[in-house]
Amino acid sequence: MAREGSVVPADPQQQQQEAAKKKGQPSRSWILLDTAGRGTALNVDKYAIMHRVQIHARDLRILDPLLSYPSAILGRERAIVVNLEHIKAIITAEEVLLRDPSDINVIPVVEELQRRLAVNAICQGQDDAEEYSHVQNDVEADEDDESPFEFRALEVALEAICSFLAARTTELETAAYPALDELTSKISSRNLDRVRKLKSAMTRLTARVQKVRDELEQLLDDDDDMADLYLSRKQAGASSPISGSGAQNWFPASPTIGSKISRASRASVATVRGDEDDVEELEMLLEAYFMQIDGTLNKLTTLREYIDDTEDYINIQLDNHRNQLIQVSLSLSLLLCVFIFSIVSFLNVYPSSSPLHLVANVRSC
Repeated sequence: MAREGSVVPADPQQQQQEAAKKKGQPSRSWILLDTAGRGTALNVDKYAIMHRVQIHARDLRILDPLLSYPSAILGRERAIVVNLEHIKAIITAEEVLLRDPSDINVIPVVEELQRRLAVNAICQGQDDAEEYSHVQNDVEADEDDESPFEFRALEVALEAICSFLAARTTELETAAYPALDELTSKISSRNLDRVRKLKSAMTRLTARVQKVRDELEQLLDDDDDMADLYLSRKQAGASSPISGSGAQNWFPASPTIGSKISRASRASVATVRGDEDDVEELEMLLEAYFMQIDGTLNKLTTLREYIDDTEDYINIQLDNHRNQLIQVSLSLSLLLCVFIFSIVSFLNVYPSSSPLHLVANVRSC
């Protein structure tokens, strides 16, 4: 028997929040940027994000700031998962999701994404020019980027993280070289402690730079991994009809969503199409930032060598001072032995000159 009264439909967002509370999953702060650079603040749980971009929980776990995961750029069927230091993003063919947009290090990334996407939208005539008149002055010939949306967003993330690490390296160099020079001129506890802290900071920064470099190098060494990052190509291949000619109508490295086509079959499709260099655009993009991050790592390596040379110089100085102290100690010991031997010899030759005889003579007088 039906109950009387009208049924009020529930708000989907409210249902998601209530479900998150019941499951004990806290909501996270995200910002969503579309192809025109328009931002929308989101405060949703992980299940809403997983449903929106269709990724697994293990991929979203990589972006958890409470967990220590190494730097990673992972290509999925409909998204790219980016975990580079403080930049934790999910890139699709039509939008970008950035985590913790209020973070002081993430704010410049959001602003740069909005600027570039808005400029590109004006150049391509996708939006009303009056709406983005405030960025019209930023439109230049080289800003008209015809790359896929996911590559433009990925480039901003790579540029931001490379610039961030390069800036931290420059700051460390500015502080380290004068401290090392001061230590060589004056060895003191204060200078030694200062250099020790700088060396620890350099070790941590080198590990962070090395992780980003290794991830880019791993991507560049595997064409299949790079092909997985072509989201627009996958989307175009999934939406295109399959003709009777079979794989010839498919775009290379673009299986339909949910299919289980292996990488070998995708490579064969690319061979049939004659597009063996289908990852050249992404390869050039990654190589540019690989060279930049490799240059930053070389600076840190040079700084480490300078620190090692300074340590060797200080050890030589300390060894020299130690040798001088040993020489002084040996000289004093030798002089003391000679002095004692002289006194004993004198007493043996002139026994009447001993202190006891001298006291007896004084009393007799």
